[in-house]
Amino acid sequence: MGSSDRRELAEDRTDWAERRTDWAEDRTIMANERTFAGWMRTGLAAAGIGLGFHALFGKLEPAWFPKALASGFVVIAIVIFLAAQAKAVAVARRLEDHRSEPMRGLTLRLVAGGMIAASTGLGAAIWMMP
Repeated sequence: MGSSDRRELAEDRTDWAERRTDWAEDRTIMANERTFAGWMRTGLAAAGIGLGFHALFGKLEPAWFPKALASGFVVIAIVIFLAAQAKAVAVARRLEDHRSEPMRGLTLRLVAGGMIAASTGLGAAIWMMP
């Protein structure tokens, strides 16, 4: 095998190694987005549990007790949304994308902010109900 053949083989290996690295980074970006979506679902479930708890046990006495428990779940949902957004943005900042286009930090903040606003409204509505 001549030196030009070895050089060509080395270049081919380098190209394949770079492609595998790019694909791994793309998979990491997509995994980060799936994880963010999973945390959003978990937060929505916590808010739903709070709403369901209030609907089922809203007539308990004293009246503040079911509202406080339901509000606890809403607060948990808000904390989950904040944590998911912060973590997803931090991971997205560290990654250099090659083929996949990661969700931008602003998009992650808007999704999480919408969930937080809706959960805050839900919590307020629970307390306004007679």
